[in-house]
Amino acid sequence: MTRISVVVPARDDAGYLRACLDSLARQSRPADEIVVVDDSSRDATGDVARAFGAVVVRRERAPGIPAAASAGYDAATGDVIARCDADSVLPWDWLERIEQTLAAHPDAVAVTGPARFYDLPRAGDLLARVGYLTPYFVLTRAGTANRPVFGSNFAMRRSAWEAARGRVHRDDPEVHDDMDLSFALPATARVLHDRRLVAGISGRPFHDPVAMLRRQTRATRTILGRGPEDLPWKRWWRLTVDRLRRVGLLG
Repeated sequence: MTRISVVVPARDDAGYLRACLDSLARQSRPADEIVVVDDSSRDATGDVARAFGAVVVRRERAPGIPAAASAGYDAATGDVIARCDADSVLPWDWLERIEQTLAAHPDAVAVTGPARFYDLPRAGDLLARVGYLTPYFVLTRAGTANRPVFGSNFAMRRSAWEAARGRVHRDDPEVHDDMDLSFALPATARVLHDRRLVAGISGRPFHDPVAMLRRQTRATRTILGRGPEDLPWKRWWRLTVDRLRRVGLLG
């Protein structure tokens, strides 16, 4: 039987985390393990996590989402590692759909999906999805030659993390962690995008122009920080060669 771990990085997010863990507690397919990475929180984040029976990984050094997420993936013991954020609210069948999708596609290393902004008005939610999420998926795919994972809503096989863990920049807090993981996965690895796997997330970054600017600078830093082997044209070339070999046009 497949075991699923859910990793939730959190910092000073006790209120949001309570709603997130409550949605995980209501899953039609329960998580086998929930790992909350308490990233040097000064509030009750750790207490909330423990109240829901989560494994708490407390980090005092090297704070930042990349280090926290990587620590969570390292600590997870499941065959599949699902990831959401502390402000994510997951639909009741989130884990069930993840399990069924990966079981139906054994060659896939990960599955990801979009999000809706539950605390924005309908027009704001639409604008945020069109103006922020869509460019993320389109532009990151152009750079990685693969479907990118979205940190608020994805799951990967343990084997995928074990192959990628040495290629992520976990000690740089200004790296865009899910984009960095997308680069760490091979261009030839199959990442599924399930439009029906929708997570609810907070629109709070849109209320803070500085936070939005930091997200953009982190994306640029992530792309520029990759090595020569991750230049977009090289990744697209490797993907093209792999596909030609699969159809027998190359030996």
